Amino acid sequence: MESIFHEKQEGSLCAQHCLNNLLQGEYFTPVDLSSIAHQLDEEERMRMAEGGIGSEEYITFLQQPSGNMDDSGFFSIQWFNLNSLLTGPELISDAYLALFLAQLQQEGYSIFVIRGNLPGCDAEQILGNMKVQQQERPKLIGENEAQSSSGMG
Repeated sequence: MESIFHEKQEGSLCAQHCLNNLLQGEYFTPVDLSSIAHQLDEEERMRMAEGGIGSEEYITFLQQPSGNMDDSGFFSIQWFNLNSLLTGPELISDAYLALFLAQLQQEGYSIFVIRGNLPGCDAEQILGNMKVQQQERPKLIGENEAQSSSGMG
């Protein structure tokens, strides 16, 4: 067990500990995450300004605190279940992530950690500029048909 990196909780830096434990190393510090959050804030500000710096939405946006971090150690991170058997991506809350990973492991699935520089994607840019809330959990492929046929029999 000594070869498994485990960063223990310190203060309210849950995002830092979660990321470092997930990536299996000391990759992020509070300063790193704060810098990333400030960059996201600036990108959001620039996107909002595209609608006009005199617009009501822009002025309201400027008056709100950061949605990417606060002084308590909160940092916004979004996780997704990209299971190809689902009809679409499933948003996973920070609170549910550990339970979700434990359930997968219990069911015999392998969990892989990918390290290195990954290519950027459109979704990453979009998610960097807004907080996503999922209205409805995606269903397993064929789940609707199975429910329909079981209700008919």
